Amino acid sequence: MDRLPPLAALHAFALVVEHGSLAAAAVRLNVTQPAISRRVRELEAALGVALLHRGANAVLPTPEGARYAAALRDAFGAIRAATVTLGAGPAAPLRVRAYTTWALRWLIPRLPRFRAKHPGLEIEVLTSTAPVVDFARDGLDAAIRSGAAAPLPGALKLQPVTIAPYATPAALRRDGPARLTRLGSRIRPGDWAAWQRAQDRTGPPTAPLLFESTSLAIQAALEGLGAVICPPAYVAEEVRRRRLSPLPGRIAATGEHYWLLLPPGRPRRDAPAFRDWLVAEARADD
Repeated sequence: MDRLPPLAALHAFALVVEHGSLAAAAVRLNVTQPAISRRVRELEAALGVALLHRGANAVLPTPEGARYAAALRDAFGAIRAATVTLGAGPAAPLRVRAYTTWALRWLIPRLPRFRAKHPGLEIEVLTSTAPVVDFARDGLDAAIRSGAAAPLPGALKLQPVTIAPYATPAALRRDGPARLTRLGSRIRPGDWAAWQRAQDRTGPPTAPLLFESTSLAIQAALEGLGAVICPPAYVAEEVRRRRLSPLPGRIAATGEHYWLLLPPGRPRRDAPAFRDWLVAEARADD
């Protein structure tokens, strides 16, 4: 007897576990929360197993539910991968996960060149700072990470992570380089200290004012609040337009690199086109 439960119920349960919320799963599937709850209860009845602990403020999988959700995650990942390799109809967008600021200030401004070269392939950019990349769970085709060593076997080194400080010309005239408030990101709190060491400067570095992301720190610098430390490529356009100016000193290497990660096994057939283009762009940028 075929005991495969309804696909809609399986998908609903997998999304509830992924998001930890009936409401979030309902939003993903564009249905009501009671509909999600009903699907999960029908699934539990069909299997004869409790899959969720339902609390006042959250739902958590039971041990059996957690194991089942992990298997479903891999299964739905395999379905996505098989679907995009069918080749029938327009190609699905290539789903690329990256850091928010890298995506905003490095990748997206270059995507028109990719589209011109590969007009039939679209790039869907997702952003996250999560340290772990789960290709199957998130349906990803590629990911960008940074680090001193390769995050995964087979990761492709793109370019070094370098940093330098920038401020508006008005802020530099007003405060001078030494008195400017130092702006940075909570994701990279040590960049100012690393840059100061690269300048062979002694003495404890001034604690920077840290923002949620480098994008916010750059915007704060553009508003004249201080000097931001970031990769030069992030602010190349602002420097060209003289909205920001580099502080005295040299660009510092952090010892890290940006890496391109592809799913283990055989990637989708158009992933190499993105890989080759990305490598060429990174080399041209260097």
